[in-house]
Amino acid sequence: MASHRKPRTSVLTSPGSRRTAAGLTTAALASVTLLSQSADAAPRAPKPSIEEVKQKVDGLYHQAEVATQKYNAAKERADHQRDAVNGLLNDAAKRAQKMNDSRRELGTFASAQYRSGGMNPTAQLMLAKDPQQFFDRSHLMERLTSRQQQAVADYQKQASAAARQRAEASRSLDQLQETQSSLKASKQSVQQKLAETRQLLSRLTAQEKARLAELERQKEAAAKRKAEEEARRQQERERQQQTGGTSGGQTGGGTSSGGSTGSSNSTKAEKALAFARAQIGKPYVWGATGPNSYDCSGLTQAAWKAAGVDLPRTTWDQVKVGQRVATSNLQPGDLVFFFDDISHVGMYIGDGKMIHAPHPGANVRVESIYYMPIYGSVRPA
Repeated sequence: MASHRKPRTSVLTSPGSRRTAAGLTTAALASVTLLSQSADAAPRAPKPSIEEVKQKVDGLYHQAEVATQKYNAAKERADHQRDAVNGLLNDAAKRAQKMNDSRRELGTFASAQYRSGGMNPTAQLMLAKDPQQFFDRSHLMERLTSRQQQAVADYQKQASAAARQRAEASRSLDQLQETQSSLKASKQSVQQKLAETRQLLSRLTAQEKARLAELERQKEAAAKRKAEEEARRQQERERQQQTGGTSGGQTGGGTSSGGSTGSSNSTKAEKALAFARAQIGKPYVWGATGPNSYDCSGLTQAAWKAAGVDLPRTTWDQVKVGQRVATSNLQPGDLVFFFDDISHVGMYIGDGKMIHAPHPGANVRVESIYYMPIYGSVRPA
């Protein structure tokens, strides 16, 4: 028996549905085509080579060191300004105490006038029970008049000085706040550069890290060879000086012919070098001045301080101290500065080598002075 139900029409069999399906299919294909074209139009940037990564890392460390020197300068300035502000505030407090003393003395005179009732001398004489008491009081008031004038003058002087000191302290506080803002900005800059460096290194594979380490060893080896060549040349120059100086009765070597000044300077340099050698192996920490960690200028400052010579905090100021010397005339203890912006410093130990605090992640170590471009050198003492 045939079914009386009307058969259901398939969605794909109706003409309209076929057109709809075809439209959807066409749209989907078009979307896939557009996506593939977009992917082709915007290819992913090629991965940088290890050489480029090393250059980037070195650049970031250099930028971090520049920011560190800015931080050191701002911190030193802030410390000086804070001391100045504290001194001004202490002076202002002392001045206020003197002003209060003058005010109390004026109050004593005002009380004395109040007790006298402001009467003229004739009335006071007529009302006085004891004439002698009147004359004694009158004589006292005459003496007090000159003291009153002096007290008023003292009060005015103290008040004026206190106002000046308050204004100066206020200006110093404003300068301190500006310096502290600069200090904060420099600190953030250092942290940002170091974070970029860590992020860059963290993306390297083990093989890439090994390749990067090999490039670093090659750079150190090249700098070491140059230092050895310079050491041989220096030894040759010294032999020639000794040979040439024998006939003239002089001893060569570049030192003074006697004289306590050269001996004293040499002793200071030896003390500074002994201190620097004792710090080898301690970590570089930006902004640190010891005793457990150092940045580059913090190490040289501490070393020469151990020898009794006070150096400024930053490389930019240390390069201005002492006598400028050529690279070919370096002596142990001399400071060697690097890069055109004078952002790094090390202490020369001889044979083309130095002790320095390199960068974050590294320890105080001995290294060739030719590892970085030399700016110039100074002899602090």
